[in-house]
Amino acid sequence: MTNVVTKNVLKHAGFQQALDHIDAGFDRFIAELITLTEIPAPPFKEERKAAAYLEMMREAGLEEVASDEIGNVCGLIRGTGNDGYLVVAAHLDTVFPEGTDVTVRREGTKLFAPGIGDDTRGLAANLTLMRAIKQSGIRPKKTILFVGDVGEEGKGDLRGIRHLFTEGKYRDRIDAFISVDGPEMASIVNQAVGSYRYRVTFNGPGGHSYGAFGTVNPAYAMAEVLTGLSKLYLPTEPKTTATPSVFGGGTSINATPETVWFELDLRSLSQSELDRIDGEFHAMLENAVAAENARADISSGPVTVEARRIGHRPAGTVAANSAIVTSSIDAIKAFGFEPSLMASSTDANIPISLGVPAVCVGSGFGPDAGGRVHSLDEWIDVEREGQLKSLHALLAVVLSITDLED
Repeated sequence: MTNVVTKNVLKHAGFQQALDHIDAGFDRFIAELITLTEIPAPPFKEERKAAAYLEMMREAGLEEVASDEIGNVCGLIRGTGNDGYLVVAAHLDTVFPEGTDVTVRREGTKLFAPGIGDDTRGLAANLTLMRAIKQSGIRPKKTILFVGDVGEEGKGDLRGIRHLFTEGKYRDRIDAFISVDGPEMASIVNQAVGSYRYRVTFNGPGGHSYGAFGTVNPAYAMAEVLTGLSKLYLPTEPKTTATPSVFGGGTSINATPETVWFELDLRSLSQSELDRIDGEFHAMLENAVAAENARADISSGPVTVEARRIGHRPAGTVAANSAIVTSSIDAIKAFGFEPSLMASSTDANIPISLGVPAVCVGSGFGPDAGGRVHSLDEWIDVEREGQLKSLHALLAVVLSITDLED
């Protein structure tokens, strides 16, 4: 049964007017999507896209439009009540390095370009929602804080949303959060996959591969840790993973390396499991270094190790029967989608870990509405009927969490 607030939104006279504004603005949605995609936003270099998005938010009629200290772009649609704010966010950054060709290519209803789906469609969708709300004159009860945030991808470590909740000017007013990110409107992320990420560096005295043979070798200590990780107990429920991913070190084929390193991604749906494998990993480091220093000559110096944490995404879950989840389900169902709950690592990790109700939803109409994410061949389908249905459902999700004045 559809909950009362969602019912009120769906039958509200102004809501249909807002949907009509979305339909009338479809060509503008496509144009803004292309414009934003073709502005590069490499990790830690989102400034150009942020500046363009800021001006678009101003044109949409938002209040208090500004960039914050870390680079997020924020703007308000004021609510009629005095209770907390709802954040509706999409991230500005992409995974692609500086110099990547981000020109959009169109084939029928499909658009191809790096970053066009993750997460530029979310940015464009939110602009469409801003205008629909303002132009229709509907009045949300909650104030809606729209955010184009930085640092969602990779080593950005969710820094934009982390700042919003820990240091941002609105941090004490936010009591609900929606991240718009992904190709499937029907997929509701209510489970935050947590992660610890490390750059692990082993150092030793080095030396000639023949003349100084017998000296401790940091590569052996690293190999011992990598082998240990392969034997680590990793439950399938809750899903928990350990992935050594990037490697480097050494200077010459005929020299014992002075430095070797690797990067490691530890993940779990459970914070306690994440902490368990993190502890076991650190024990492996100590044991591997001790074993190598006991095995070989340390007269020129021992092997040492440093594990520098370069990322931390906290785990957590929003209950399936919570208001934000049930409202999202009902709103999405109303437009013919079959919603399902899932786990992922998104901007919603931060509010979920802080006990703030949060979900992540997509802005496309299904699994066939996009593909090749994080590749140069990334694409999305913006077929008019399907894309409009997704935008309608997204507006219903947002307004079912804010509710509307009669």
